[in-house]
Amino acid sequence: MIQQTREKFVRLFGKEPLIVVSPGRINLIGEHTDYNDGFVLPAAIDKKIVYAVALNGTCQCNAHAVFTNETVSFDLDNVVPTPGWINYLMGVVYQLQQGNYPVEGFDCVIAGDIPVGAGMSSSAAVEGGLVAALDEIFQYGMGRMDMALLGQRAEHSFPGVKCGIMDQFANLHGKKDQVVRLDCRSLEYEYFPFDFPEYRIVLCNSMVHHSLASSEYNVRRQQCEEGVAAIQAQYPEVKSLRDATMPMLEAVKAQLSAKVYDRCKYVIEEIQRVQDATALLKKGDLQTFGQLMYATHEGLSVLYEVSCPELDFLVSLAKERPEVTGARVMGGGFGGCTINLVKQDKVDAFRDFVTARYQQQFGKVPEIYVTTIENGTVIYRITADSPDLRR
Repeated sequence: MIQQTREKFVRLFGKEPLIVVSPGRINLIGEHTDYNDGFVLPAAIDKKIVYAVALNGTCQCNAHAVFTNETVSFDLDNVVPTPGWINYLMGVVYQLQQGNYPVEGFDCVIAGDIPVGAGMSSSAAVEGGLVAALDEIFQYGMGRMDMALLGQRAEHSFPGVKCGIMDQFANLHGKKDQVVRLDCRSLEYEYFPFDFPEYRIVLCNSMVHHSLASSEYNVRRQQCEEGVAAIQAQYPEVKSLRDATMPMLEAVKAQLSAKVYDRCKYVIEEIQRVQDATALLKKGDLQTFGQLMYATHEGLSVLYEVSCPELDFLVSLAKERPEVTGARVMGGGFGGCTINLVKQDKVDAFRDFVTARYQQQFGKVPEIYVTTIENGTVIYRITADSPDLRR
């Protein structure tokens, strides 16, 4: 894909580009905790966005998307929210301009194999890849965390999704064969080897596009903030659900709607699950880790209400299989994938079982991805003869 993207760029624009490979991400545990100042446990994966980028000496930006075979242009003097995939690029450019980073006209080709709507954060890969490319071209000297925060602001301001920092962070900080626990308040992070060669991370795509995710995501965030406000009235030290405990939540239960109570209960429990999960990884206890994943799915389905019948069915199938250690919905919810920890020698049997049962139940074939944990965004200098890897 890297070489094909380069060749496409040369055919379209007639010059050699900078190449950036920007991965999707998984999150083993810690869902909807990032915007509540909690902990998450993501990793970058082998599904990716590939950029080919070069300056063009004008005030115009031209972007060709291989996945739609469409070229879209915008002027640097008129960067405003625009429907479609170009909105993510424009959001990055706008935030660079707001930060007084110089941006000149550029051409780019974008390709990729991250399934859109599957919960692997293709949007963060688009954002992270572009900001890394422009940082390299213009020598901004931005740190990876600064790039992640800029990508987050881009998503807030243009697509309008009030996401936490996890997706952009994982995209830019991933390390091969390691997961990373991020403290979403302090932005401190720690890597943990995911050293279980007898297991594979398998994603089962429900083929339900999570069209509700953006709007409902913002609703969930508002509900969490409503719960925090009620808790704060009695416990002023509480700044977010990260600071709250179940006894605190119980003390204000009468003041909350049932839904707001459930949302807060899930988040408080999930923040603790991430801490428990990393302790289990240190001990090499993947079996108990998997039970925490099942508990997360139950909370996401019943308390946070971001699952759907198809996702619940996929997790129920996983529970029937002895080769599966744990499974849950991954990402914003309302569709997308489940993430499953499956014994390596049983992956094919698991795939066949899930495919047959899911097709029988819903009349559609789920896509199954066996993923590996890879490095975060990587920059390449490539010519027709010699690739030169840069990190």
